[in-house]
Amino acid sequence: MSLDTFLIAIALAFILEGLIPALFPNKWQAYVTKLSQEPISSIRSIGITVVLLGSLLLWFVS
Repeated sequence: MSLDTFLIAIALAFILEGLIPALFPNKWQAYVTKLSQEPISSIRSIGITVVLLGSLLLWFVS
């Protein structure tokens, strides 16, 4: 993977991460407020699941 490809991937991640708060700021704020009240173990499980899914997708694509 070249540096250009890596930077493109990071740029796409930033764009996708910014779409929801840009388009639906009130719903996003309510979601973040609710998320802050979730147990740490639940948030960690979701994070690990997302990392694993991303890793699997990257493995299939490459």
